[in-house]
Amino acid sequence: MILGLFLLQAASPAANPFVQFIPILAIFGIFYFLLLRPMQKQRRDQQQMLADLKTGVTVVTTGGLIGTIVSLSADAAVIRVKPDNVKLQVSRSAVSGVVAEEKQ
Repeated sequence: MILGLFLLQAASPAANPFVQFIPILAIFGIFYFLLLRPMQKQRRDQQQMLADLKTGVTVVTTGGLIGTIVSLSADAAVIRVKPDNVKLQVSRSAVSGVVAEEKQ
């Protein structure tokens, strides 16, 4: 009985090698669209935000400081932090986001 099943399996034709790679390609496609593509979009949006910085804009740094940009250079920004109007120089890449101004 077991020998008969073994002979049946041995006699069946080999599967197409391309068919064996379809699940791997599907997993890579899912991985790309769920992980890699959104990360690329987020990185692109962050670079665009850093390029669009200008003086007078209120920003949040990666350390959690909220301040207004006083001056900008190619790789640094000077921000003024309230309530004592302390000026801090931070790396331009340390800016994590722009704070939306509230309209009253």
